[in-house]
Amino acid sequence: MALFKSARSAALLACSLLGPLGMMSSPVQAQTPFPTKSVRIVVGFSAGGSTDVLARILAKGMTEDLGQSFVVENKPGAGSNIAAELVVRSPADGYTLLMIAVTNAINQTLYPNLKFDVIKDFSPVGLAAKVPNMLVIYPKLPINSVKELIEYAKKNPGTLNFASSGAGTSIHMTGELFKLKTQLDISHIAYKGSTPALTDLIGGQVQMMFDNMPTAWPMVQAGKLRALAITSPKRSPAAPDVPTLDESGFPGFDVSSWFGLAAPAGTPKEVVAKLNVSMNKVLSNPEIQKRLDDLGATNGAGTVEQFDQFLKSQTESWGVVVKSAGAKAE
Repeated sequence: MALFKSARSAALLACSLLGPLGMMSSPVQAQTPFPTKSVRIVVGFSAGGSTDVLARILAKGMTEDLGQSFVVENKPGAGSNIAAELVVRSPADGYTLLMIAVTNAINQTLYPNLKFDVIKDFSPVGLAAKVPNMLVIYPKLPINSVKELIEYAKKNPGTLNFASSGAGTSIHMTGELFKLKTQLDISHIAYKGSTPALTDLIGGQVQMMFDNMPTAWPMVQAGKLRALAITSPKRSPAAPDVPTLDESGFPGFDVSSWFGLAAPAGTPKEVVAKLNVSMNKVLSNPEIQKRLDDLGATNGAGTVEQFDQFLKSQTESWGVVVKSAGAKAE
């Protein structure tokens, strides 16, 4: 009997000693490596636009870095709201991401009945890049400067249309700001992405557009469009001969489009952190940096916290612009 008690006491003592180790090892065993399957990056615009181009740059690089496929999935419509809602409703596990853009910050104010909140319902992952918008026109118009565009519009009221990649995009809102500052009679034509808008602009169905520089500039170089100005405070090294709107008579006209990755709110912090590190690794690649430079884009690599603050400030500042311009979702 004493031997039995002694053995039982020894067993209890062993369990008590092993217990802390067991508790320490349990979370490690419970953790699942990420990613273990393909990750989709949902883009709210059609293929070929700046959002799509940058998403594919990240997808390729992160696939190589993390060893699982990052697949771009285009879900155009409603100014990227369809894509955003799809991601919000997806499991918060890091396997469904949104290629979030300035459009999503604008939409928070532009659309009065959104089914999600861009701040509360997303976990920011990281900023990828910023790009200026470029004012481009149908090249057969007898216009070679912003001044001539304004003169032409005033002499021919109601004859000019400006295209955009969708209601609420920075392309749309830049046009609205231009209208607000010039008081010109020009109409907005919304498309489901930059590519179809550019196609109609090249064909002369619409006459002007404030497109993201990465997609507009190649068309200018090819002689299919004419560039009048860019919306950044300084000229772009990629297009040094194109003046800024500031230089063209609109002091302080400063609009940049930006693009990044976001996950559904509640995504584990360690997963978000791993995605952020991978993003920054891709963006630090010299070949990727050169490609961004050629597109007129500024590398946005940074921390999760920096992007979180940036997203909040952009949502607030664009809200002021939307209200001032009296813009409404179409």
